Order: sequence, then C-alpha cells, then structure tokens
Amino acid sequence: MEYVVPPPPEGFATWDEYKRSQPHEGRDAWFACIDPSGVGPRLYFQRVPEGKAVKNRVHLDVRVGTGLVGEERLAALEAECARLVPLGAVHVQTLYDGNDSCIPMQDIEGNEFCID
Repeated sequence: MEYVVPPPPEGFATWDEYKRSQPHEGRDAWFACIDPSGVGPRLYFQRVPEGKAVKNRVHLDVRVGTGLVGEERLAALEAECARLVPLGAVHVQTLYDGNDSCIPMQDIEGNEFCID
C-alpha cells in the first residue's frame, strides 16, 4: 500500500498556498497522508507544545470511527479498544464530549497512541 498526500483544503490550489494562509505558529504543525484506495487508515502527524517526561518515539492517531458520530462513534472506538487490550495495549482514558470521541492508549513499550 502506497500512501499519498491528500489534495489541499477546498479553496486552495496547493498545500503551500494553504500554509501561507495560516498563522505563523500553525504552519507545519501537522501533516497527513492517505491510502488512495481508501482501505488503509489516514495517518496524521502533529506537533504538540507539551514536553514529554518520557521519550515517545512516535504518537499515532489511528482512525477507526470514520464517518461516525456520537454514541455510534464511541461504540466503534470502545470495540477497537477491547480488541487491542488483550494484545498488550493499555487503555489510558476515554474522551467523549457527546459528539466526538478519542481513546488514548499505550503500546507494550509505553508509547502513546490514540484511536479516534
């Protein structure tokens, strides 16, 4: 599977044009790539301002609730969490605001990742 850079947001001809429209501190703060076949998950990379107490080699957000909202999305994330825990993942917490949800987890080496 070969990932590609998705098209720029609507209203922008290129990603450079989009970046120039952003505040300086928001430029190059994130990057995403997609599987053009739609089979694989979107990969999203984000810089965060918080310092780390322990080195995290990479933090992945794995999209498992694409197109879902509310309780339906939360149920899909909880099902994926339940599948991952017996494989060695640790459920850190469940974040849910009534519409959107995310479940931060840790892999067997303590690296953080989120299912969303």
